[in-house]
Amino acid sequence: MSFHIRATTLNDEGQILHLYQKVAKKPGGLARIEQEITTQYIRHNLIQAQKSGIGLVASDDLKQIVGEIHCYRLEPLVFRHVLSELTIAIHPDFQGQGIGKALFQTLLKQIETHFPDVFRVELIARESNQKAILFYQQLGFITEGKMHGRILNHHHQLEADVMMAWFNASFSPNNPAVAIDAVPFAYRMESNPK
Repeated sequence: MSFHIRATTLNDEGQILHLYQKVAKKPGGLARIEQEITTQYIRHNLIQAQKSGIGLVASDDLKQIVGEIHCYRLEPLVFRHVLSELTIAIHPDFQGQGIGKALFQTLLKQIETHFPDVFRVELIARESNQKAILFYQQLGFITEGKMHGRILNHHHQLEADVMMAWFNASFSPNNPAVAIDAVPFAYRMESNPK
């Protein structure tokens, strides 16, 4: 299967909602369960990614969205060099085909190329999801610690969340965009990254 990666738009809301609902049906597929995947949740992520981060989708030849990834800056300004809230969702029928890897690689390349003011990208993975943790490590993320008992899973068992981070080798602390008085979050990714 061939797929295309592009920046998200607000027009993607319906397809991303459907994608997240599909992925959330499988316990552990996302942190949220299916009932928590709402239009408001998807819209919030789209707006935040466009305002202060990156959102990407992978679509098939029929322009159906089969994968999505996003991350964005948190407040307060002391975190202006950090992209967080990273979430990736790949349609269950398209997992294992390299879409997640391609989305991650595109995201990290965009950060290296267009975000010299971003030093770190953060994500959190369930300790029981060793496959995902290994995948993130292969992409260059390092494990920074565990939050013990943070997850109460669908088996009513406590498990740890694993904090991971990737560091941007292109970060420049002297970049004007890092200055406290800089106009925040002016970046807009091209609609069709190369």
